[in-house]
Amino acid sequence: MAGFATEAVVLRVVAFGESDLVVQLLTRRAGRLTAIAKGARRSTRRFPGVLDLFNRLRVQVERPRRPAMARLEHARLVDAFLGLRADARRFALGCFLLELLDRLAPEGGPRRDLDALFEFAASALAALERTRPDRRTRALLELRALAALGLQPELRACVRCARPLEGSAPIAFSVPEGGPLCTACERPGDAALAVHLGTLRALERGARLPLERIERLALSAGALDEALRLLDRFQRFHLGVELRSAGFVERALADDAPHARPPRAAAPAPAS
Repeated sequence: MAGFATEAVVLRVVAFGESDLVVQLLTRRAGRLTAIAKGARRSTRRFPGVLDLFNRLRVQVERPRRPAMARLEHARLVDAFLGLRADARRFALGCFLLELLDRLAPEGGPRRDLDALFEFAASALAALERTRPDRRTRALLELRALAALGLQPELRACVRCARPLEGSAPIAFSVPEGGPLCTACERPGDAALAVHLGTLRALERGARLPLERIERLALSAGALDEALRLLDRFQRFHLGVELRSAGFVERALADDAPHARPPRAAAPAPAS
C-alpha cells in the first residue's frame, strides 16, 4: 500500500456502515479521489469534525496496490469556508460548484493540470465566501469551472473555420462542437442555439477576470438569460444529466428575501 500526503477539498460525504464515512475529495495530487475513512464517525483524534462539505484539508491517504478504495488515514482542517454556510445563496452556489467538480473532475492526470484545478476550486470557494452571489455570479463561476476542467467553450471565433465573429444578428452556437458558427459555416439542421455576439463577448471578458472581481462585469438581463441558457445546455451535453443541485441554486438565487443560515439537510447531495 502506497501512501501520500496532499491537500483536498471535500466534495461529498456518505455514511457507510456503523462508523465509517466514504469521502469524495478533490485533491491537489491525484485529482478526484474516493476514500474510506474508517471509524470517522467515532474518531475525534484522526478526524476531529473536519469531514464536511467545502472543507479544505491536509490529508494522508493510503492507496492499495490492487484495485480497491483508497483509505483516508488522517485529515487536518486548513479552511472551513464558514462564510458559505452563513448565506443561502453562497451555500447553494457552493453546492452547485462541488457537484460540477464531483461529476467532471478527472481521477488522475498531469500534475500541472491537477494543481491548476485544485487552485481554481479553493480560490472559487474563497471568492464566493466574500460575496453575495446572484445569477451573474453563477454564470461566470460555471464558465470558469468548465475552463478549469478543460471544457471551456469557444467564444471568439467560428469553430469550423476559425474566422473571428462579427455582426449584430444572433449567431448559431453549436453545443456539440463547443462554439459558435459563422454564417458561412452554418448549415440547415445544425443543432445550434441562437446567441448574440455581445453575450459571447461578455462571457469572454468574464473568463479573464480574477475570481474576486467577477461581480464587476456588466451583463444585461437579456444577455444573462442567454448566457445561462447556453452554459446549461453546454454543461448538460458533457454531463449527460441535469445536476441535482441546479434547482436548489435557481431557487436560492431567485429569492431576494433575507438569507438565513440554511439547514444542514438543505443541500442536495451530489450524485455518484
